[in-house]
Amino acid sequence: MKVASYIKDLVPYPPGKPIEELKRELGLKDVVKMASNENPIGPSPLAVQAIKDFLNKINFYPDGSGYYLRRRLAQEMNVKMENIVLGNGSNEIIELLKRTFLTAEDDEVILSFPSFSVYRIVAQAMGAKKIEVPLKDYHHNLREIKNKINENTRLVFVDIPNNPTGTIVYEDELSEFIDGIDDDCLIILDEAYFGYNTGKDYPDILSFFRNNKNVFVLRTFAKLYGLAGLRIGYGIGNEEIVDYLNRVRQPFNVNSLAQAGARAALDDKKHVKQTLETNRRGKEFLYKAFEDMDIEYIPTHANYILFDVKQDAEEIYNKLLHKGVIIRLMKGYGYETHLRVTVGTEDQNGKFIDCLREVMGV
Repeated sequence: MKVASYIKDLVPYPPGKPIEELKRELGLKDVVKMASNENPIGPSPLAVQAIKDFLNKINFYPDGSGYYLRRRLAQEMNVKMENIVLGNGSNEIIELLKRTFLTAEDDEVILSFPSFSVYRIVAQAMGAKKIEVPLKDYHHNLREIKNKINENTRLVFVDIPNNPTGTIVYEDELSEFIDGIDDDCLIILDEAYFGYNTGKDYPDILSFFRNNKNVFVLRTFAKLYGLAGLRIGYGIGNEEIVDYLNRVRQPFNVNSLAQAGARAALDDKKHVKQTLETNRRGKEFLYKAFEDMDIEYIPTHANYILFDVKQDAEEIYNKLLHKGVIIRLMKGYGYETHLRVTVGTEDQNGKFIDCLREVMGV
């Protein structure tokens, strides 16, 4: 088969093994997964009930426009329905953006490194030129990103908070960054973890969308609402951008159960409160444990923590795996001695720290 060189060179996203398979292979009875930044307390109960109530209607195709979910989201964010596009996870919207706006061989995409790996994968799959700007002190280097923008730049990705570091950019630096960028360069602000950011220092991302027609915002139901398995996300942009994306978007791209669950999850304030409280307590516990073990970590604005074991991280990762703790190896992100752990429940966090102490001998 003739395949483009940029496809041959593409390294696919590495999926983790199913927990049951890991148990079988390693002879484990108890395994905790703290690798993919999933919600440790589970999905929204209101979403689960809404999905159950909808099951007897799955003989019909989904609402192709996502009318009721978009209407509910528009009310939530005080935007127009025409500003919202739904996706099979925010990953699909990233792909739609690139399929829609990368049209020539010399089109460029700018992203930080490291950042969410799907930006790189989709850009390479489209044959676009990737311009990667290294993080500075674990933060986006917005000034250097802006310096790289030229007449060929079509898309710029900034994940807030950054994945895997958990750091954010601030209102004034984001305003300075966006100011003066031509409208034919689309700035994508990815807020996959927006709900976890409750501090006063977190920027009002939607205000940048409202004041700049070349700003597009990504969000997801995977994290805060615990609906990762349903694959549902959304984008917020001006009507022209959304219209173009809808021309490229496949019909019925978001299934009925995902739409029903997402609508209900938006009303589940109790679940959101429990999620945020679990994350707050978990971060405090893990921070203290890292400090007691003299392990450097990056304070996070999300539900994961990047930490430095100052030795071969893969060895620590494998030892934890054999003890039934799955976290994320960071070598693919350029961090040879770092690991990333999802903030879990009290029991999960406790098991992780106990096992980490054992394998590190501290």
